[in-house]
Amino acid sequence: MDQTRPGMSMAKPLTLAVSGTPGTGKSSLCEALKERGWTVSSVRELAEQHRCLGEVDETDGANTVDIHRLGEVWSAPTEGLHLVDGHLAHLLDVDGIVLLRCHPSPLRQRLELRDYPPTKVQNNVEWEMLAGHWSEILEFEIQTPLIELDSSVLETGALADRVVDWVESQLASQPAAAQAAGAIDWLVESLE
Repeated sequence: MDQTRPGMSMAKPLTLAVSGTPGTGKSSLCEALKERGWTVSSVRELAEQHRCLGEVDETDGANTVDIHRLGEVWSAPTEGLHLVDGHLAHLLDVDGIVLLRCHPSPLRQRLELRDYPPTKVQNNVEWEMLAGHWSEILEFEIQTPLIELDSSVLETGALADRVVDWVESQLASQPAAAQAAGAIDWLVESLE
C-alpha cells in the first residue's frame, strides 16, 4: 500500500539510515514509514544475511555487529524507498541519515519498560546525553545528508511527516559539522 504524499518521487531509489540510541523510536518511525510505502531492513537482519553478526556480548546480552565489514559487503538497494533501522545504521553507505534523539528522562523510562539490565539502561542514557552518535558522525567524517529529530517532543506520525518533507526537499541539509554545532544538547539543558 503506497501512501506517499503527492510530489514524492518513486522514480529515484533512496536508502535512509534511521539511527539513534536504543529507545529513541527508530523501529516505530520505520513502521510508520513502511505504511507509506517504504521497505525496512534492520542492521541485525543485514548483518545476519552478510555473515557480519558476532557473538553475544555478555555485558548487555546483544550480538555484536561487525559494522565495518557490513559496510564493505552490503550495497543499498537499486530500486524503491528503503530504510535501514538500527543504532549503527549511520555508519553504512546510505543516501541520508535520520538521527533520532530523545530526552534522557523518557528514554530511561522506555528502556526500563524493555526490562534492560540497569547497566544497559544507564549506558544508553549516557550515550544519548553525550550525543554519542554525533561523536561518531564527526569522528568518521560522515558527509551524508542528515536530519536530527527529537522523538521526545514529536509523535511518530509527525516524525514520519518530517522525514517525508525532508525527502521531498531532496535531503536538503547543512553539512554534518555545521549541524553538530547546533545539535540537541541534553547536557546544556540539564544545567539550565
